[in-house]
Amino acid sequence: MTFSTLPLSLAVVISTAVNATDNSDIETIIIEHKQAFRGDIPAKELPQSITTLSKDMLTNNGITKFRDALDFSASISRKNNGGGLWDSYSIRGLSGNENMPSGYLINGFSGGRGFAGPRDVSNIEYIEVLKGPGSALYGRSEPGGTINIITKKPQFYQQGQLKAEFGSDDHTRIQGDYTNGLTDDLAFRINGAWQDSDSFRDYVHHDKLVITPSLYYQVTDNSSLTYEFEYVDQQQMYDRGVVILNGNIETVPESRFLGNPNDAPTKVHSRGHQLNYNYNFNNDWSLLAGANYRAATLTGESSDAELSPSRQSLFDDGTTLTRQHRYRDYESEDVSVRFELSGQFDIASITNHVLFGADAYEYELRTGLYRYRGGYGTYTIDIHEPDYTPIEGPEMGMQYENNEEQRAYGLYIQDQLDITDNLKVMVGLRFDEIEQDIFETKSGVASHSKKNRISPRFGMVYVLNDNINLYSSYSEGFLPLSGTDAEGKPFGFEESDSFEVGVKFSSEKITGTVAIFDATKSNMLVADPVNVGYSAPIGKAKSKGVELDLTGSLGANTEYNLSYAYVDAETATDSLNVEWIVPIPKGSPLVNVPKNNFSASFNHDLTLFSQELKVGGHYQYVSDRLGDPADLTFRIPRYQLVGLFAKWRATEQTTVSLNVDNIFNEKYIASSYNALWAYPGAPTQFKLGVSYDF
Repeated sequence: MTFSTLPLSLAVVISTAVNATDNSDIETIIIEHKQAFRGDIPAKELPQSITTLSKDMLTNNGITKFRDALDFSASISRKNNGGGLWDSYSIRGLSGNENMPSGYLINGFSGGRGFAGPRDVSNIEYIEVLKGPGSALYGRSEPGGTINIITKKPQFYQQGQLKAEFGSDDHTRIQGDYTNGLTDDLAFRINGAWQDSDSFRDYVHHDKLVITPSLYYQVTDNSSLTYEFEYVDQQQMYDRGVVILNGNIETVPESRFLGNPNDAPTKVHSRGHQLNYNYNFNNDWSLLAGANYRAATLTGESSDAELSPSRQSLFDDGTTLTRQHRYRDYESEDVSVRFELSGQFDIASITNHVLFGADAYEYELRTGLYRYRGGYGTYTIDIHEPDYTPIEGPEMGMQYENNEEQRAYGLYIQDQLDITDNLKVMVGLRFDEIEQDIFETKSGVASHSKKNRISPRFGMVYVLNDNINLYSSYSEGFLPLSGTDAEGKPFGFEESDSFEVGVKFSSEKITGTVAIFDATKSNMLVADPVNVGYSAPIGKAKSKGVELDLTGSLGANTEYNLSYAYVDAETATDSLNVEWIVPIPKGSPLVNVPKNNFSASFNHDLTLFSQELKVGGHYQYVSDRLGDPADLTFRIPRYQLVGLFAKWRATEQTTVSLNVDNIFNEKYIASSYNALWAYPGAPTQFKLGVSYDF
């Protein structure tokens, strides 16, 4: 199937499903799906800050990329995006390997391991940002928090939508969603998107196909089975962004492509299967079991700026950029299972909300990087007047090839006790045993490690009144670090601890959380600027700060969301990389982490000339931040972005929408790996959408 036939094919699939199903005799039943790691405790009574990014927020603001959705939570900041080919971020200033995508959960299962490309939002119902202490329960997560994507589920009533989008830079996208009951016990859903777009970056074109069908089977009155499949194919040019000389982010135009347009585009193929079984023993006890399988490949060429100063001509004449020619061949396979029993019982007038669980996974990752790295002044391009005449690509040799396998299992137990009507205390333990084997082909270095750890969790909630809850929480975490350094040596394991106190409040017109946090992690990894493509440890890192998240309404027709975070993230020990010959003193800031981050969105319903309209917008402020872990003088300037939208209900079933992002055409750097690999943000962008509901 070619990309040119995909829009029609997707429309035919959904249209056929609509016409094939008769709803007249099907009872309308809304299916609710139980979440993992939650038990029977309402989010309000958990000793943890949780932010929800709703489907309506994403739709109103024209969000189609997962990484753009995360901008609405100020606790999250963007990291190296891998040439635009993966999602990477930090939560509360702390992140994983700079040269790998960030981990996240999909319905409680790992979805971020491997190189599955930037995630689309077409099958996302909502996104949970689970902040701070939670490692003892979720397992193998960063101390700053975990992101859990909740996907759209089948329903027994008919509901569907087709949407077409057109916009700046020849943006074309068709998105569809349809669900209905097939029998009294079986429901299905299919959604997905096809996209074919240029971008504000020269020669960077995006092709994408995402299809995610799912089935729900009501096995008995007390049990159900849900199966979800995910098919993703996408490709684009690997794009390292622009260069910045002497702190000037306008050294070259934001559109200037400094790679080689004649390189083969990078292709990403991803397949996912997820099966969940839910059984309710009675009103108090339930079992949740599931399995998850994901496989992904990423292959393609690129021509990236040489980061070694001794090899880089640009630092001498300000014009000639020396590059490396590279080829990537990445492959991953991830299998995981989980069993979870939750319920409640009373002992001595104290209600115990308990959670027993076990999980296991086997994860295989192969990362092969091949390159041509000429001497000074070879394989160059003029940054001001680039010549893209096709040239015969220099022969590439292996830089490294890692073959890694992880095997792990975990056991966890948690009990939240209602000591009184006002006081609730949580205690939890998680045991992990992780085994890791890595073989680096070029160096011939093989390593084997096995480690286990018990991670505790403690929390307390005090219900001050019906509207205000006070809470505090502490947990420890433990996870393996993928990959090796430039010598083929594995990074080993990361250990962390996190503490927070906060207030959750709610009333008729406002709901929110204020939290103060303090987190520390060992073995923090950053990009190695000398051995490009590798990471290097900088020792211990810590982060502390304050967060505010608000959701509310101003009258009956206006809603808003506000999110602010002050994050002070820095190294906690002195370190010196022998190859950098650069000291990284204790207290140095962490890369790509702004101290101040603020996000706001609003929408307002009105009637104008007897027509129903929804208007709104969003605003984001990001303060300046470090742009290179080895150059503490290189900082990325602050920026402010404003976007507006309008939606017109043309008929009962048809909606026309217009989104304008970055309306003041702010020039900014969204994230940086180095001054020669700085990724610019998009200028003013327009997007027109037409959707039809049925």
